[in-house]
Amino acid sequence: MFNQQIIDEFRANGGQVAMFPDARLLLMTSTGARSGESHTTPLGYLPDGGERLIVIASAGGSPKHPDWYHNVVAHPLVTVEAGRFTFQAKATVLTGQERDAAFARAVESDQGWAEYERKSGRQLPVVVLETVSSGPPQASSFGEVLRIVHDSIRRELALVRKELAASGPRLGAQLRINCLTACQGLHFHHTMEDNGMFPGLLAQHPELEQVVARLSEEHEKISVILARLQELLSAEGAGDVLAEVDRLIEELEAHLDYEEEQLIPILDA
Repeated sequence: MFNQQIIDEFRANGGQVAMFPDARLLLMTSTGARSGESHTTPLGYLPDGGERLIVIASAGGSPKHPDWYHNVVAHPLVTVEAGRFTFQAKATVLTGQERDAAFARAVESDQGWAEYERKSGRQLPVVVLETVSSGPPQASSFGEVLRIVHDSIRRELALVRKELAASGPRLGAQLRINCLTACQGLHFHHTMEDNGMFPGLLAQHPELEQVVARLSEEHEKISVILARLQELLSAEGAGDVLAEVDRLIEELEAHLDYEEEQLIPILDA
C-alpha cells in the first residue's frame, strides 16, 4: 500500500514525492521471476554518468533480497520512469571490485546505505540500469517537451548545488559523478538544440535568426563554464566547484528563461 501511494504521487506530480523532496527517485517496472507479471517499484538511485543509473537492493535493511532484485536477475530488461521521462533499460548486477567501488561511493554520499547493510546481515546487491532505448517525455506539445527538459536540468543542478554546499572542502567520489553527469546531460541537450532544433526552427521561421544567434552564443558561454567545472572536478580538492556551479546556474537560468519566452509560443503554435 505504501509503495502504491508513492507510485501514484510520483506519476501525478512528474516524479516529485512530498515525503522525499530532495531524493533522486525512479519507478522501475520489472517482470516477475516466477509469475511473469509486471511489478513497479519506487527506488532511490545514484547517477553513474552517461546513460547509467545505480540502484541498491537494500529492501530497507531486510535480511532477504527484495523481489525486484530476483526479477531483474531473471529478466534484465526493465522500464524506468525518471521524472517525466520513460525509457527501457538493461539491469546488470555489479560484482567484485566494481560492485565494492560503487557501494563505497553510495556510502560516502549517504551513510544510510552502510546501516542498511549492517542491519540486513547480507551484502547489498548493486545494480546498474543502462538505457537501451529512450525518447522524449510524453507531452501535449513541443513547447511542453522543452519545458519538461529544462525543468529536469534545473532540478538536477539544484540537487547538485545543495549536495556541494553540504559537502564541505572535500568532494566525495559520488558527488563528483553527480556533477559530471549533470554537466554531460546539459552539454548533450545543447548539442541536440544546436544540431537539430535550432536549424529546424530557422528553416520554418527565419525571423528567429537573432533569437537563435543569441541562444547559440549563450551555449558557447555555458560550454566554457562546463569545461572549467570538469577541470575542477578532475582535481583533488573541491577548489571553486561550488562557486562555478553557482555561476553556471545563474547563466543557465537566464538562458532557459529567455529560450522559453521566445520559443515555446512558436513551438506551441
